[in-house]
Amino acid sequence: MDGNAVRDVAGKVRLMGFDVDGVMTDGTIWFGPDGDLMKGFNTLDGHGLKMLAGAGVEIVIISGRSSAAVRHRAANLGITTALLGVENKRDAMRELAAERGIALEHCGYMGDDIVDLPVMRACGFSAAPANAHFFVRQHARWIAEADGGRGAVREVCEYLLDARGALDVLLQDCLR
Repeated sequence: MDGNAVRDVAGKVRLMGFDVDGVMTDGTIWFGPDGDLMKGFNTLDGHGLKMLAGAGVEIVIISGRSSAAVRHRAANLGITTALLGVENKRDAMRELAAERGIALEHCGYMGDDIVDLPVMRACGFSAAPANAHFFVRQHARWIAEADGGRGAVREVCEYLLDARGALDVLLQDCLR
């Protein structure tokens, strides 16, 4: 699919899903002395998610790992759908899309590892961070210049906003 076709598909995304480890984070998992799991999130990515949601795109998290840190981050960002501990992300996305009456061609997903490929291929739009697994990059429709947890989510949010014709308006509003 050429760049213009990808942009056309991106402009029609109504439901955008994100993996967490390696996408919203750099993939590092810290364990405290009592086994508490901690993750680091990028604030620029978070603002990108808020802007995208503000433009009418529903944001969902679909992750294979269950984590209180992710639940807290989702709540902090106003993301109401965070499906954690999901074994089959493609089926989860299909169910979400059907519940909302959205065709899969109007859904997107950003993933970084081979377990994300089924959901990425099921959606009309797919994206990957620059440091995603090589096979995932081969199959993603759009690849960020930034790595996961280092601005890749912000990049895809701005790409989707631009494809919808909403990015310039948002940026100009910042100058008022």
